[in-house]
Amino acid sequence: MYTLKNFQTKKAAREALAQTLAAGKPGLRFYQPGPFGGNEPTEGRITLEGPHFPEPHRWYATAQVRDGFIVSIK
Repeated sequence: MYTLKNFQTKKAAREALAQTLAAGKPGLRFYQPGPFGGNEPTEGRITLEGPHFPEPHRWYATAQVRDGFIVSIK
């Protein structure tokens, strides 16, 4: 799955999440591209990858999702 913003590094994604949560917002949005999209989980763990296709993926992460938003990235 991808975050809505095309982060070039996992560190950038984690920093953006920290800033978002510090601002009182619920977290980062995410989606599943292609024909598998539309059934993204609203709770639990997901796997993120980046940067977005067609660039080669250079980072992968596990994220915790709550109420349809990413709330932590490891």
